[in-house]
Amino acid sequence: MSNALFKLPRVVNEPNLHYKPASPERLALQKELATMEAAAPFQVPAFVGGKEVKIEGALSSQPMPHNHAKALAKFPTTTPDLAQQAIDAALKAKPAWEAMPFNDRAAIFLKAADLISGKYRARICAATMLGQGKNAWQAEIDAAAELCDFFRFGAQQVQDLYAQQPPENAPGVWNRVEYRALEGFVFAVTPFNFTAIGANLVGVPALVGNVCLWKPSPGATYASWVILQILLEAGLPPNVIQFLPCPNGQETIDLTAKVISHKYFAGLHFTGSTHVFKSLWKSIALNMDNYLSYPRLVGETGGKNWQLVHSSADVRAAAIQAIRGAFEYQGQKCSALARLYVPKGLWTEFEKILKEEIAKITVGAPDVFENFMGPVISKFSFDKILGYIEKAKAAGAEVIAGGTGDDSKGFYVQPTVLLTKDPKSITMVEEIFGPVLTVYLYDDDKYEETCALIDGTTTYALTGCVFAKDRQAIVTANTLLKNASGMFYINDKSTGAVVGQQPFGGARGSGTNDKAGSMSIFYRFVQARSIKETFVPPTEFAYPSNLKD
Repeated sequence: MSNALFKLPRVVNEPNLHYKPASPERLALQKELATMEAAAPFQVPAFVGGKEVKIEGALSSQPMPHNHAKALAKFPTTTPDLAQQAIDAALKAKPAWEAMPFNDRAAIFLKAADLISGKYRARICAATMLGQGKNAWQAEIDAAAELCDFFRFGAQQVQDLYAQQPPENAPGVWNRVEYRALEGFVFAVTPFNFTAIGANLVGVPALVGNVCLWKPSPGATYASWVILQILLEAGLPPNVIQFLPCPNGQETIDLTAKVISHKYFAGLHFTGSTHVFKSLWKSIALNMDNYLSYPRLVGETGGKNWQLVHSSADVRAAAIQAIRGAFEYQGQKCSALARLYVPKGLWTEFEKILKEEIAKITVGAPDVFENFMGPVISKFSFDKILGYIEKAKAAGAEVIAGGTGDDSKGFYVQPTVLLTKDPKSITMVEEIFGPVLTVYLYDDDKYEETCALIDGTTTYALTGCVFAKDRQAIVTANTLLKNASGMFYINDKSTGAVVGQQPFGGARGSGTNDKAGSMSIFYRFVQARSIKETFVPPTEFAYPSNLKD
């Protein structure tokens, strides 16, 4: 083993490709999209014990949201018995993985980032577009750039974590701290909406020496499988991550119950709905007497994100960023804008810009590059979104734009803007996870009262933004809304956090706020051990204070 203190390569954010007409990246992606769609459906297996596992029984489908009659992938149901085998295999692999020098663990993830940046960029973007309904730009900033950033910055942040050492040493003493992996395994439950988040939820614990069970969302099964293949190609030992596909419903409930009841369940890394995270937390609490250690629970859940426009704001900037925040990726980002507060004195101009610009939005298949919006993820989501729009209309909301959908071929919902007179109406309070923006108009002289209204309307506190030229208005919002979001944007939209620049996470009902994309998240998946070494021991037990006068 080398005794050198290695320094990682300099880390910078992965440059985005822009997919302009006739550009090399657009041509490569178009070719990959055509090849992948023609070859579908792909058979995605479970991966347990370092090998692909055939499971008897019917297969579930991951449909293409833009063409739901065709599946991108088919996958089996991981049974509780197979989950037990996965746990056994992971725990057996743990000593060697944890003992591997950090520079070697880091090299695997740095190589994976380079593979994603180059060799597999078109493939992972195409898988995300066809499987999760993202357009080329949304796939690029997620599955390519952000994923590279998670792996590269993650390695740097772990190096920085390991460098956190006691600043003082008494004479004859050397103090130090080591950061051990958790004693057991980590269960990663990952979402459909970000390929990069799915990879990061296993990447974070694995980088610091943990072994993981990965339960991907059914809506992102294929992209998740591609990521695992890339990690294995990069040199990840085959038993560090066990891959457990499973459809939603009772099958996932049974699988999860098996996993979280195990003695060596050491941590949960979760992104998904608030309801599911709370349910998992309660179930874990009921199993506390089973565990060797207190499990670490890390979760990022929903949001009911807000934009506050002050009377001094640049109206066009605020309107354009509201459109981007609300309707990029069909409003299916946990950070997507849902609540918009506009002073009455600006509404005429604001509404005009909003209507004119939304009318330009094209909605359609993600492989048609001109489309700004694509489909929502599923029939369940489609019905839920339209159901909320109908409830809002029944309660008196005015439809400013959109309000309709068509699921005959793909799950398409038009970008929808509702105007409400009730600041606590259903679409101002409950998370929808779709392209629905609700506007409330406030009296221009009620800015501070509106801040209080925003703060008290929902149980969520993920992202929020304020638009103002008046600096005091910005200071006021920052102060009065300090607990209303974990991400606060000034004259910018509520979405778009970048790894290494804006650590991401929210509080209240939006999660544990452990800040993905920063060193903070890695603390949750290590056990620190303080070490004190004395070079010259005492020769007498008595202290000077024990001596006689």
